[in-house]
Order: sequence, then C-alpha cells, then structure tokens
Amino acid sequence: MAFSPITDLVNWRLSSRIPRLQAMRDAPLAAQDQVFRMLMTAAAQTDYGKAHGLTATTTYAEFAAAVPIVNYDKVYPWIERSMRGEANVLWPGVTKWFAKSSGTTAAKSKFIPVSHESLEDNHFKVGRDLLAFYAEQVPDSQLYDGLSLRLGGSSKINELNEHSYYGDLSAIMIDNLPMWASWRSTPSHDVALMDEWEAKIEKIAQQVARQNVTSLFGVPSWMLVLLRRVLEIRGETTLEAVWPNLELFVHGGVAYTPYEASFAAILPAATRRLETYNASEGFFAVQDALDANGMLLMLDHGIFYEFIPVADFNGSESRAIPLAEVELGVSYAVVLNTNGGLWRTIVGDTVEFTSVAPYRIRITGRTRLFINAFGEELMIDNAERAIAEACRKTGALVDEYTAAPWWAPAGEAGGGHDWLVEFQTPPYSLDAFGQALDTALKSANSDYEAKRYKDMVLRPPRIHSAPLGTFHNWLKSKGKLGGQNKVPRLMNDRSLIDELLVSGF
Repeated sequence: MAFSPITDLVNWRLSSRIPRLQAMRDAPLAAQDQVFRMLMTAAAQTDYGKAHGLTATTTYAEFAAAVPIVNYDKVYPWIERSMRGEANVLWPGVTKWFAKSSGTTAAKSKFIPVSHESLEDNHFKVGRDLLAFYAEQVPDSQLYDGLSLRLGGSSKINELNEHSYYGDLSAIMIDNLPMWASWRSTPSHDVALMDEWEAKIEKIAQQVARQNVTSLFGVPSWMLVLLRRVLEIRGETTLEAVWPNLELFVHGGVAYTPYEASFAAILPAATRRLETYNASEGFFAVQDALDANGMLLMLDHGIFYEFIPVADFNGSESRAIPLAEVELGVSYAVVLNTNGGLWRTIVGDTVEFTSVAPYRIRITGRTRLFINAFGEELMIDNAERAIAEACRKTGALVDEYTAAPWWAPAGEAGGGHDWLVEFQTPPYSLDAFGQALDTALKSANSDYEAKRYKDMVLRPPRIHSAPLGTFHNWLKSKGKLGGQNKVPRLMNDRSLIDELLVSGF
C-alpha cells in the first residue's frame, strides 16, 4: 500500500463519520423521524408554518392534512418575500442566498432558497459523507495528494438587493466553500466563477491540463466537453498520459449511461465512478458503494422525503406517502421538505427504489419529460438504456439526443417517434441503430412493446442524425450553457424537435 500522508490524514478524519452513516442505514425511519421533528420545530417559527397551523409537536398525519402539496409557482410568492429580505417567511431568520435554476421543463428561471443550514447540514454534509464512503472502500487511495477538478455552472454571484444574492448553486457553494473542500480544488476561484461558459471551459482546460488531477466532479455531458479540450491541448488521445493519478469521477445531473462508452475511451482504466443525485433544492442521494445498484438516500441531512406513485400523479392534487410506505419497482415523484424552507414541494424528478434495506434509488425521469402520445408511457430511463444498447450494437457514440412523437396524416391510424441524435461517432448504419433502439425499447417497456405490435399503433422509430454542435448551439441560443442545464431528452409534443430540425442549429 502506498504511503500517502495527506490522504491518510484526511481519510482518518473522514472515518469518524462512518458510525453515524451506518446508523442511518440501519435505522432509516428513525433518522427521518428525527429530521421531521427538527423541521416542525423550525416551521413553527415561520410565517408559512403559522399559516398552516404547524407547531413543534405536529405529527406527520397532521402535517399531511394541513399543508398542501405544491409546485414552484405556488410557493414562489413566499420565496419572493424572502428575496426582499423578510425574516422568518419559509425558514427561521433571513435567507441570504438563492440558487437560480433554469429547470429542465420550464422556460423561466426558478429561485430556490438556500439557507445556512441547507448549505452546511445538507449540501456540504452530504459531500463529506460521500468522501467518507469512498475512503472506507479504498484504503489505499491517494485522492488528496492531487487536485479535485470541480466543473460547476456558468453563473457568477449576482446581487438581488442589499439583502440577498443569487447564482447557480455551484457558484454559491464555491463562494461558501469550506477550507477542507477548497484546499485541494481546481480551477482557481476566479475561473470557477466565470460567467461566460465557452471562455470558462477554455480557461479551465488551459489551467488544469498540466496539473496533477486525481478526481473529477461534474455533469457528464459538460465534463466530456472539457476533457476533450484538455486532450487537444496536450496532444493526447487518453487521459492516462495527462493525469496518470486520476482515480475517481463523481457525476450527476444527467444519466451516465449514454456517455459511458465515450468516457471509457478516454479515462484511465482504473478510474472509479460514483453517482450522485443533487439539485438546487438539495443533495439527496449518493452511491455509497462502488458496486451498489442505486444511490443511498441521505436521510439525516435536513430533508424529509415524501413520494407520489407516478401512476397516481396529479400534480398538487396528488396524495403523497412517507418513506415507510414505498415499494420496490414503483416509479415515484419526489416531494421535499427541506431545511432551506421548501414544504411539500414537488421537485419534478421521478425515482424508483432498488432496495429498501437500505433505501437506495435510481432516477427514472421527470414528471413532465416523457412520451405518452399512444399509450406507450416511454420514460427517460427506458430511453437512456436503449440508446446505450443501440450504441453498443452499432459502434456508435452519442453526445446528445431528443425524441418526440409524430402523428399519421388524417385518415391514417397511429404514428411513431422521431429521434434527433448527435453522434460523436456515427453508427455503421442509421437503420441498424434504429432497429437496435426499437428492440431495446421493447425489451425495457412492455407498454411500448404492446403498441409496436405489427406496427398497428406505433411504427418503428425514425432516426435523424444531427450535425455535431447542434445541441450545444441550441443551449447557447437559450443562454443555458453549462452546469445543470441539459437538453430535454423526451417531449410529449414537437416544439423542441421541430425547432431543431427546422432551424438547423
């Protein structure tokens, strides 16, 4: 085992977190009960809590009966009051920070309150715990002998007024980064907070190309853009020659599966991967074991979770259930109660539990991103896996894609799906790619398979190849380069795909 004094010291400090984490895994409902009680004590001190009759002793049944499930639009008037500097609106005290989130499905920006408690007891705490899980599994790690490359969003910190500030969550976190995290991080603070995304990518690439990078943190789609530029600068084809000590890639924000082959071609073979699930609203789950099927729901980190079965989802009219009632193999919409001051708020993601002992999840999609034009109920998870399988069978590498339904002309029945795909490496045949995609979708989704029977309702997918840069240019045109911004994978209407096909970005 290599002697690594810096990493050994950090790992020794991180090891003290493991007993608490094990207790959370062993007694998850007790952990959630404790969080719920803390949240009720806080809510009782707020205008929102008082408006709904909440006290420190409110039970879950009373809470569920008194507080409505809401989407962002319903809670925004309360957030707006907080943004003006009012105290004790959604969370005790004055909330100084607001994470600007463009969202995946909405055109307008959202402003998510980020309290001191949500930064310290959720975002940063989960980050520490993720590293503790890694240290426990990799005792011979040399992670902290090098630098951690963190690729955040593209927004600087902006002053809303004399009371509050907003920016990408990543920018807020960088601006508040504790010493333990900033100590071994790259790029530099000023570069990390650059606002212009393309200039920022270039600056980061130039800065890190000759550093000793041992870990990567970021969204796969944007990280791939950066790594390809680093390889260009160094004149190499793989990162083995650039960063020989690279050992860990922590990723989230979008599914890794469509990019897996692209990363496999450039990452050192020994690089380990850990998936995370975080958003402006909170840091929810991490892969607690290298071989885990799913991510561990972090249950003593300031968030009380509720879930709505997707089959019963009806927006704010839905009935939510607590963690104790979830079942394996069911897709749920996530409802949050957070130490940032969100109460029974629909986050927009859908998840499925892969384990209930401990509680592990995988992300299956978004509540508003799917295709169900013909009863096929196609979710993002189905699409990601099918795209990966089609790539595997045809030798393709996909950078981005989107899909939408098309309908047969009047007088004809049925229709199908158009897939606009940007290939880094094209398949040997678009027809073969489409056939492989179709077969994989049938295997993954019985509703899709039924609608495809003899082409009676749903016809074979139509594949359109997009020029390289199409989706990047579209995001740029919307001012959405970088960070958590992403291309909507599935749309139940043709607004996006027609814009891309007609405009030719």
